[in-house]
Amino acid sequence: MKILVMGGTRFIGVSLVKLLVEQGHEVTLFNRGKKPAPVAGLRTILGDRTDPQQLQDKLSGESFEAIFDNNGRELSDTQPLVEIFRDRLQHFIYMSSAGVYLDSDVLPYHESDAVDPKSRHKGKLDTEAYLQQVRSENGFPYTSIRPTYIYGPRNYNDVEAWFFDRIVRDRPIPIPANGKFITQLGHVEDLAAAMVAVLGNQKAIGEIYNISDTRYVTFTGLAKQCAIAAGKDPSQLNIVYYNPKDFDFGKKKAFPFRLQHFFASVSKASQDLQWTPKYDLISGLRTSFEQDYVPSNRSQVDIDFSTDDLILK
Repeated sequence: MKILVMGGTRFIGVSLVKLLVEQGHEVTLFNRGKKPAPVAGLRTILGDRTDPQQLQDKLSGESFEAIFDNNGRELSDTQPLVEIFRDRLQHFIYMSSAGVYLDSDVLPYHESDAVDPKSRHKGKLDTEAYLQQVRSENGFPYTSIRPTYIYGPRNYNDVEAWFFDRIVRDRPIPIPANGKFITQLGHVEDLAAAMVAVLGNQKAIGEIYNISDTRYVTFTGLAKQCAIAAGKDPSQLNIVYYNPKDFDFGKKKAFPFRLQHFFASVSKASQDLQWTPKYDLISGLRTSFEQDYVPSNRSQVDIDFSTDDLILK
């Protein structure tokens, strides 16, 4: 297929583009050109997607069968793109987030569960509502993807690296509450595989899919899994539990995860897409540590541990 990928040069986009090219698709990227394409020779259209006029000028004369919108955060990012192609696409795949769900006592989250209109991902909720509206008006063929926490090589968010930073330096690991909150991570390559499985799949048209690992982990369990991935003995970790309400961290983030149980069912994706995650948590964390953390020499970088020090005092 002839495919446009919005972004395509960071984290999710890198894994997705490589997989699309491996499968023989003709891939074009649209981005600002600040990073090289993940596959040599790919056509790149340079532009700023937040400028509707640039989208119109640079894309209205183009023709694609499918679009992956990986980096649309607000409705204003995605609506101009859809308006250009709404009558001439086979598939539009939108990257949303499982962070849109309303906090609930009943878990795991399913795609039909209530969403939170006050979510920090409100822009993605607005976009999903718009896509549903366009589909009801003229059958616009979209699919929305809702990952939980994404990890893996090239992750620009401090998720697994937050733990590695402390583990490799033999520092205490401050974990809020009693460490028993349950969360869920999904490997970036598994996410990319699910996105490609969505492509052209008629079952996926008009649907929303949670994408992540099939298993969940506590905060303490994640610290131990990261230690194993880094070649350390998890029984030797110095985990310090604390009450986050006792501290004022200002705008600094003391811990990389939301302080609640947060995990979603991926059974719908497994059934409709014939998709199964390739990585368990240990093997996935090893890819992060061995392919990214170690080669980047992050263990030698000065890390701001001021919030840790405040807790440990």
